[in-house]
Amino acid sequence: MYSFKNDYSEGAHPRILNSLMESNFEQVEGYGEDGYTQQAVELLKQRIGRNDIDIHLLSGGTQTNLTAISAFLRPHEAVISANTGHILVHETGAIEATGHKVISIEVTNGKLNDSHIKAALDSHTDEHMVKPKLVYISNPTEIGSIYNKAELEQISRFCKENNLYLFMDGARLGSALCSEESNLDLSDLATLVDAFYIGGTKNGALMGEALVICRDSLKEDFRFYMKQKGALLAKGRLLGIQFLELFRDNLYFDLAKHANKMAALLRAEIGKAGFKFLVYSPSNQLFPIFPDSLITELHKNYSFYVWSKVDADHSAVRLVTSWSTKEDQVLAFIEDMKNALKQRHKWLH
Repeated sequence: MYSFKNDYSEGAHPRILNSLMESNFEQVEGYGEDGYTQQAVELLKQRIGRNDIDIHLLSGGTQTNLTAISAFLRPHEAVISANTGHILVHETGAIEATGHKVISIEVTNGKLNDSHIKAALDSHTDEHMVKPKLVYISNPTEIGSIYNKAELEQISRFCKENNLYLFMDGARLGSALCSEESNLDLSDLATLVDAFYIGGTKNGALMGEALVICRDSLKEDFRFYMKQKGALLAKGRLLGIQFLELFRDNLYFDLAKHANKMAALLRAEIGKAGFKFLVYSPSNQLFPIFPDSLITELHKNYSFYVWSKVDADHSAVRLVTSWSTKEDQVLAFIEDMKNALKQRHKWLH
């Protein structure tokens, strides 16, 4: 049984494991004050091209989202999110549990634009309602679409004009930046958003996200917020070593490119077989629409999520490739799909 359920089923890239082993018996400072973490932070600043940013390493995406958003907002302030946003759908109300409402905006492709944000502002008019203050986006989105530079510039401009914070969830940021259709890089993000994070958990690390705070007013006392939310890891070295290894050269981006390459192979062959997709995704998440009978057949050898029902006989599934996805398994999936279609054709005739 081979899994296309997610991009965190495997452990970590061997280079990371080797670095963790080699440094295992060194005695270092705790809570991110160790040399490895400090080196990783400086390296990331160089990669981003900014020295005037703060970088904090946290263990996971939900923890990063809830810690950052609750730190950035005052008690009466709220978050604007697409209706598919991770903080709205898949974080068990973590943001609301910190006391901040998530305002859901209906979108068709997972992406917010300035008109969506304006609608949220227009419908929250006075002190009898929560005050929209932070715009949450993710790149890629929860359904695999990505933001291009023009789209992000438009949102950034609108947020600045309306005194809103712009926060980008980067759990799969490597896949977005390495997409053949992306024209963004890390330095662009530091200019266009107030805070974002670079996801390691879903791109070769055992765990870890690097939160980048670009707006000066959001930096103060952030380690206090981390400690209060249980995000200040005593053995912070575990995160620092991993990000140091991922960004020592191009490993982080090479791993993301591999995931995207495997997804592109799947996308092309599924399209050639005549299947449509629920949404166009140029990243490492695909949402093809299959007959339910084909899904049943493929589930014999592969695990993946059935995402949503499309009609009485068809459903959209989610296929996710990772930094470690084996090409022979992708080819085997394609071959099994084709064989199941041939068998189905015989049954129908």
